[in-house]
Amino acid sequence: MSQQGYVAAPPYSQAQPGMGGYQGGFGAGSAPPLYGHYGGPPQAFSAPQTGMMKSPVSSSAGMSPPPVSSQYSPNIQQNGAHPQRYPAPPAVSAPYGQPQHSPFNSMGSSGPPPAQQLTNQMSAMNMGNYAPGPMQSPPPPTSPVAQLHFQTPPPQAMGQPPGPQSPHMSNEMSPQQSLPASMSMAGPPMAGPPMAGQPMGGPPMGSQSMGGPPMGGQSMGGPPMGGQSMGGQLMGGQSMGGQSMGGQSMGGQSMGGQSMGGQSMGGPPMGGQSMGGPPVVGPPMAGMGRPFSGPSPPGPGGFQQPGPGPAGSPGYPQQAGQFGGHMAGPQPGMPGAFPGMPGGLAGPPQKKLDPDSIPSIIQVIEDDKAKQGGQVFSTNIRGQVPPLVTTDFTVQDQGNASPRFMRCTSYSLPSTAELAKQCQVPLASIIKPFANLPKNETPLYVVNHGETGPVRCNRCKAYMCPYMQFIDGGRRFQCAFCNCVNEVPVFYFQHLDHMGRRADFYEKPELSLGSYEFVATLDYCKNNKIPNPPAYIFMIDVSYNNIKSGLVKLICNELKTLLEKLPREEGVDSSAIKVGFVTYNKVLHFYNVKSALAQPQMMVVSDTAEMFVPLLDGFLVNYQESKAVIYNLLDQIPDMFADSNESETVFAPVIQAGMEAFKAAECSGKLFIFHSSMPTAEAPGKLKNRDDKKLVGTDKEKTLFQPQKGVFEQLSKECVTQGCCVDLFLFPSQYVDLATMADVPSHTGGSVFKYNNFQMEADGEHFLRDLRKDVQKSIGFDAIMRVRTSTGFRATDFYGAIHMNNTTDIEMAAVDCDNAVTVEFKHDDALSEETGALIQCALLYTTISGQRRLRIHNLSLNCSSQLSELYKSCETDSLINFFAKSAYRAILNQPVKNVRDILVNQTAHMLACYRKNCASPSAASQLILPDAMKVFPVYMNSLMKTAPLVGSTELPTDDRAHQRLSVMGMGVEDTQLLLYPRLIPMHNLDVNSEVAPAPVRCSEERLADSGMFLLENGHAMFLWLGQASPPDLIQSIFNLPSLAHLQGHMSALPELDNPLSKKVRLIICDLLEKRPNSMKLQIVRQKDKPEMLFRQFLVEDKGLHGGASYMDFLCYVHREIRQLLS
Repeated sequence: MSQQGYVAAPPYSQAQPGMGGYQGGFGAGSAPPLYGHYGGPPQAFSAPQTGMMKSPVSSSAGMSPPPVSSQYSPNIQQNGAHPQRYPAPPAVSAPYGQPQHSPFNSMGSSGPPPAQQLTNQMSAMNMGNYAPGPMQSPPPPTSPVAQLHFQTPPPQAMGQPPGPQSPHMSNEMSPQQSLPASMSMAGPPMAGPPMAGQPMGGPPMGSQSMGGPPMGGQSMGGPPMGGQSMGGQLMGGQSMGGQSMGGQSMGGQSMGGQSMGGQSMGGPPMGGQSMGGPPVVGPPMAGMGRPFSGPSPPGPGGFQQPGPGPAGSPGYPQQAGQFGGHMAGPQPGMPGAFPGMPGGLAGPPQKKLDPDSIPSIIQVIEDDKAKQGGQVFSTNIRGQVPPLVTTDFTVQDQGNASPRFMRCTSYSLPSTAELAKQCQVPLASIIKPFANLPKNETPLYVVNHGETGPVRCNRCKAYMCPYMQFIDGGRRFQCAFCNCVNEVPVFYFQHLDHMGRRADFYEKPELSLGSYEFVATLDYCKNNKIPNPPAYIFMIDVSYNNIKSGLVKLICNELKTLLEKLPREEGVDSSAIKVGFVTYNKVLHFYNVKSALAQPQMMVVSDTAEMFVPLLDGFLVNYQESKAVIYNLLDQIPDMFADSNESETVFAPVIQAGMEAFKAAECSGKLFIFHSSMPTAEAPGKLKNRDDKKLVGTDKEKTLFQPQKGVFEQLSKECVTQGCCVDLFLFPSQYVDLATMADVPSHTGGSVFKYNNFQMEADGEHFLRDLRKDVQKSIGFDAIMRVRTSTGFRATDFYGAIHMNNTTDIEMAAVDCDNAVTVEFKHDDALSEETGALIQCALLYTTISGQRRLRIHNLSLNCSSQLSELYKSCETDSLINFFAKSAYRAILNQPVKNVRDILVNQTAHMLACYRKNCASPSAASQLILPDAMKVFPVYMNSLMKTAPLVGSTELPTDDRAHQRLSVMGMGVEDTQLLLYPRLIPMHNLDVNSEVAPAPVRCSEERLADSGMFLLENGHAMFLWLGQASPPDLIQSIFNLPSLAHLQGHMSALPELDNPLSKKVRLIICDLLEKRPNSMKLQIVRQKDKPEMLFRQFLVEDKGLHGGASYMDFLCYVHREIRQLLS
C-alpha cells in the first residue's frame, strides 16, 4: 500500500525541545487536530521562531550527517531517485579516519546480501532514533545514505530532496546498494563524539542532530529507505519486515558501534559491528531503540526530552545516546557538537547533514520533465494527474478541460466526508478560465445554437457536456450533475449508435471536448440588450511628484505606440475597444478627443464630492478615428502641468468618474490609474496614515491588512455591477495605505503594480513592460462564473480578485489570462466510486468586440474509499496555491501567528494520516512522505517565510499588503515560482546550446564564489556575482575589467557583441517575456549590502526576518507527526 512513500529518517524526526532554534516549546504538545482551516483555536505549533533553526546547515554542525541521507534515500528512490545514479559514496568509514572496521565488512561479508549489510549498517547508524523500528532490509540504502552523509559534501542546499536529487543519495539510496560495508556511518564516522553532532539529536537538525533520522541517510531509519522504503514498496518486500531487523539489519552492528560511529555512542561503540551480528535481531529495534544500554532514549522520538544539558549546552537537552548512554549534550568542549560550536565532531572533522538526502523540488521538476516533457497529454481519462506546471507539454482535449484551465489539489476525491476530515487534504480546484494556450494547441471552438441558446439541464442548469447520457433513442438525456432526465429539443435531436452515443458525437464540441464556448442569447445580456464594445480609460495623476520624476511624460509617449496594440479579435484589422483620457490632482480634467476637433478640449470637475462626467460625446472614442487629436493631447499633457506645484491628490472620485463614464456609455471596461501618493485632499475616500509597526506581532496586526471601511467598499460593488475593472499603477515614496487603495482592484479582477521610489533610469523600462503586457493581454468583461458539481459535494469557498454577492455567483468586472480563482469543495453526501465526481465551470462574459459568450470547462475526477489513492493523486503545486490563498485570507481575521500554527498543524496532520493509513509499518523515527507530496514541506516552509506571514517590523506594511493581494489572484504556476524561485547558474553556459541551464536548489550552499547566478520568482530578478568572478566573465558581460569597477545601480546588461553576453541577455529576455509581470533586474555582488535582499529568496535557508531552514522545518514537522501518532 504504501505505495509511494518517502521516507525520511529521524533526524527529522523531532527537534528536541530546546533545539536549535526552535524554542523549547517549539510546538506545544500536539494540539488537538485542527480540522478545517482557519478559525480553530490556535494550534499549538507555534511557528518556528524566527531564530529558529540555526543555519540550515546548522545541523550539520556537529552531527553526523549520515542519517540524513539515508533516510531519504530509500525513498528517494522511490521518489524517483535513480538509485544508481550516483556512484556510491566512498565508504565512509575511512572518512573518519578510522580504519575500516572490519566488522562492518565482516558483516557484509558474512553474508547478508548487500542490502542486508546496509541494513545493518544502517541500523548501526540508526542513531537511536532511527532504528527503532525494524530496520527493514531496505536499510541498506540507508546505510548508504548514511554513508552518504559522511562523505557527503557539505550539505547542499539544505534541502536537497533525498531523491534522486541528491546525488549521493540516490544511489545510496538504492536499497541494495550495499555500501561498502564500511558504511559511512560505520565505525568511526561518528567516532569521537560520535554523535556529537548527533547529540543534537533532538535538535532539529543538528547535523545529525535529528538523530540519524532526519535525513540521515538512514535517517529514515533503515526502513524507510530500506529498499525503497517509502516508495511503493516503501517498505515493501522486506520493507520493514524481513530482515528489517533481521539479519543483521539492525543486527549486529546495527547498533553497531558504527552506528554511531563505532564508538560514537559510547558504550557499545560497538566497534565494528557494534552489536554483533544479528544479535539485535531480536526486537527489531530493540537494539536500535536504544541499542545500548543506557537510559532509553527519552522522549518520543528517541530524543531525550530536554534535561538539563551539560553545562555548556544551554539549549539542548541531553540526548539519549544514540545508542547508549546519554550522549552528553554537546559537551561544551566538543567541537562541533552543536551547531553553534566550533569544529566538527571530535576527531576527524565532522561533515554536515547532507541536504542532498532530503527531497528536492529541483529534482522533482527535472524528473517530471524527463518523464513527460514534450509529450502529448490527452484528457480522455477520468482523474488522471497532469504533468507539473513546470513541464512543457501539449494538451489534446478529449473530454476534460486542459490543466491550463483547471488543476486540482487531488484528482481522486475521498468518497466520504469522514475520509476527507481524516486526511485533512483540502479538496480544491484552481480555475484559470482565460488561460493563454500555446500556438500548437487548438483555440476553443465556439458553438452557436442561434436564438434557442445552449442546451441545458432544466433542473440544475448545467450546460450540455460530454458527461450527459442520451437515452430513449436520443430523445432524452440524463443530466450527469443532478440525474434529472430532460427532453432533447427538436432541433438538437440525433440518433444513437450501437454504443448509445450520438451519431454526431465528434461533430459537436460540447459532446466531445472538455472546453468550448457558446454564443449567448439576449437572455444572458444586461437588460436584454446586446452590450457595446468595452472601453479603456487612462487616468494620470499629474501632481508634483509624477511631473518631477518624468513619469507623466513617459506615460504619454508610450501611449502613442501602445494604443496601436489594443487587444482585438482574430482576423480583425483594428480593435473595437474605445479609449478615453483623464488627468487629475485635487481636481479632475476630462478631455474631448472627438475626431472632428482640431485641438483636444479640457473640461475640469472640481466638485469631487458629487462626481459626474461633464461630456458624453467625444470622451470615449475609437483610437484609429481620433488618432491625430489623441497624439496632440498626449504631446500637450506634460507641458500643461509642467509648472504645477499641486502635491495633494484625490483617488476615490477618480474611480467614480471612470465608472460613471462607462455607465453613461452603457459599456464595461477597464481603468488604468497611474497614482503617486496617499489621497489626502478633501474628498470622498480621503485617507490618513494608519501604519503602526507596534501592531506587528499582536492580535491587532490584522487591521494593517484590512481596507478602511466605507467609500471604497461601496465603490467596489458599484464597479462590479457596471463591469468596471480597475488596474492601479502605484509610484509611492512612502506609506500609501495600499490595503485600502487596492480594495477596488482586488474585487474587480484588476491588478496592482507598485514601483517604490520610482526613478526613470532604473524603473522606467520595468514599468513600461508591465504596462504593455497589461494593455495587450487577452481579456473578457462583465463576467460572472458559476461552478457546478455532481451530487455529493459542492463548491463552498472562493478565492481570487472577485466579488461575491451571494454564495454561488463569482462576479468579476473583468477576467484576463492571468486571473485564477481557487474554489474549495466540501462533501454533502457520499460520492460514488463508479461515477466519480464532476465539475463544470461556466463563465458568462463580454468579448472585446462586445459579443456575449459562455465559456465552459468540464473536469471529471475519481472517487475512492482508499486514502492511498487520494495521496497518490495529489498535486503539491495546487495544494500550496490553496494554502497560500486561504492563509492570506485568514490573516484578515486572525493573528498571523495563529495562521502559521494552523498551517504547520495541517501539514503534520496530512502527513501523519498518510503515515498511519497508507505506509507500511515502520519505526516511528522515520519520516515517511507520500511520493506526490514529498516536497510539500519545502513549499509550506517557504510560504510561512513570505512577507504577509512573517511578523517583522522591518518589512513595510504596504509591501506585505501588496503581496497578500497579488497572490489572491494567482494561478498554480505563479505561486509555484513565487514560493520556489529559479536559481540558474550562468557562469558555465554553453553558448551554443538551445537549452537553458538547469536550475539548482535555492540555497546559499549552491552559490560559488567564482560563479554568476540568475534568480527569479516572477516578481523579482537578481544577477548575483561571486566575489571571485573571473575578470574575463565580467569583461564579456559588463565590458568592465573587474568586479570592482561595477556600479551598483545598473538595471540592464549592456548589449555587447560576444556570445556569452548575447546568451545571458537572451535568457533574461525569454524569462521577462514568459512571466505575467515584468521583473526589474538587480545586479548584486557577493558581500555587498544589497545582497541581503537577494538572500531572502534562498528559501531553503533560514529566513532573513525569521523562519526556519527547510531542514529544520522538516525536523519540526516530523516531531509534530510523531506526537500526533503517539
